[in-house]
Amino acid sequence: MKRRPRTGHRPQTAGRLRAGLRPRADRLSRSARTDLPPRLRRLRHWTAALAWKAAAFITVMCCGLTALLGVLVHTAVTNQTVGEARDRALDRLTGAAAAFEAGDRLPPGAGIGLAGLPTELRTLAEAGERGTMVGDHDPSPTMWAAGPASGGRVLAVRVDYAQGARTIDGLDRAILGSSALAIGVTLLVGAFAVTRVTRRLHGTAQVARRISAGDLDARVNDPRATDPTRPQDEVAAMAGALDTMASSLQSKLLSEQRFTADVAHELRTPLTGLHAAAELLPPGRPTELVRDRVAALRTLTEDLLEISRLDARSERLDLDAVRLVPLAERVVRASGTDTEVRGVRDAVVETDGRRLERVLGNLVANAHRHGRAPVVLTVDGPVVTVRDHGDGFPEYLVEHGPQRFRTEGGSKGHGLGLTIALGQSEVLGARLVFANAADGGAVATLFLR
Repeated sequence: MKRRPRTGHRPQTAGRLRAGLRPRADRLSRSARTDLPPRLRRLRHWTAALAWKAAAFITVMCCGLTALLGVLVHTAVTNQTVGEARDRALDRLTGAAAAFEAGDRLPPGAGIGLAGLPTELRTLAEAGERGTMVGDHDPSPTMWAAGPASGGRVLAVRVDYAQGARTIDGLDRAILGSSALAIGVTLLVGAFAVTRVTRRLHGTAQVARRISAGDLDARVNDPRATDPTRPQDEVAAMAGALDTMASSLQSKLLSEQRFTADVAHELRTPLTGLHAAAELLPPGRPTELVRDRVAALRTLTEDLLEISRLDARSERLDLDAVRLVPLAERVVRASGTDTEVRGVRDAVVETDGRRLERVLGNLVANAHRHGRAPVVLTVDGPVVTVRDHGDGFPEYLVEHGPQRFRTEGGSKGHGLGLTIALGQSEVLGARLVFANAADGGAVATLFLR
C-alpha cells in the first residue's frame, strides 16, 4: 500500500478571525500634557473616574475572553470541517485510482491532469506523493486531492467544499454576534454593579467634604454599616469609620466649645468685681498697671465669648443698607489710629453694619499691632482692603488661616482678633483673604456680596 503523505501547506479557508491592537506611537510628552486644550483636559478628568476604569477593564477582559473562545471554536470547527472534506477527497482519489488501474471509466470530478489543479499539489503528485489542498482560484470552494498515476501522470479529483465554507462563515458570524451580545450584556451588568459602588463612594466623599467645611452633623448613614445583620463590604466599613470619626470629632469640639463658653462666663463675674475694685484704688502707677491688666482680661473674656457664639453658629444678622466709605471712616475714628482711608469707589451693600465694623476694626488693630505704618484702608466697591507695610503675615496664616492663641515674634495680643474677623465675615457671607504684598506688607481683603 502506498503511504499517505502530508502536504506541506495548511488548508486555506475563508472567514478566519484576526484580532490585534496596534500601540500608539505618538505618545504625549509630560510638557505637552500640561498644555492640553480644555476639551482634552475634561476628557482626562472624566476617564480618571473609577466607573470609567472599571468599564474599560471589563470591556478589555470581555473582548479578550470572547476573542480567545472564538479563535478556539473557529479553529476546532475549521479543522473538523477541513478534515472531513480531506477524507472524502482522499477516498474518492482512492476509488478513482482503482478505476484508472482497472481501465474503467473515472467517476465525475476525477481525471488526469485536471485544469485548475493547484501547482503545489501537482508538484507533490509528480514527486510520487498523495495530498489534498483547498483551491485558491476556483469559482467556488473546492477541495482537491491528487496522486501519481502510471506514465508519470497526475490523477486528481475535486470535491465541492462550498457547504463546509458556508458552515465556517456562518460560525464566524455567530461568534461575532454572540461576542457582541455577551460584551454588551456584561457591560450593562458591570456598569450597574460598579455604579452602585461608585455612587456610595461619591456620597461618602461628599459627607467628608461637608465635615471638613464645618458641618459636623453630616453623616453617611450607609444601610450596610448601620445594620449589623447585613454583610459588610469595604465601602460600608469606610462609611462607618467616617461616621464614627465625625461623631467623635463633634463630641470633642462641642466639649471644647462648652469649656470655652463656661470659662468665659465664669470669668465675667470676678472680672466685673475686680474692675470695680480697681476703680477705687488711689491714683498712681500701680493702679494704672492693675487697670490695664484688668482691661486686657475683660477684652480676652469678651473675645472668648464671641468665639464661642461663632462656633455655636448662633449669630443672627441684622441686615441694612450700608455705605462703605462712611463706615470705614467711622471704624478708623473709633480705633484712634493713624490710618488712611482711600475711597476708590463707594458702594452700598446690604449687610450687618455692626459686624462689618467689628471685622474692619480687628483688621486695622492687627495691622497697627503687628505691622508698620502707613496703614491704608481702601474701599473699591464691595471690596475692602486693609494693608500695612510691615513684615507681612506668617506663612502658616496665609496658607491655613489664623489660628487661635498663636502669634509670631513675641508680639502683643492673644491671637484672637483675626480669628474673630474671619468668623464674623463668614456670618456676613463675605470672603476674607490674607496675603502678602509683593513689595512688603500684609494685605487683608474682604469681598462683600
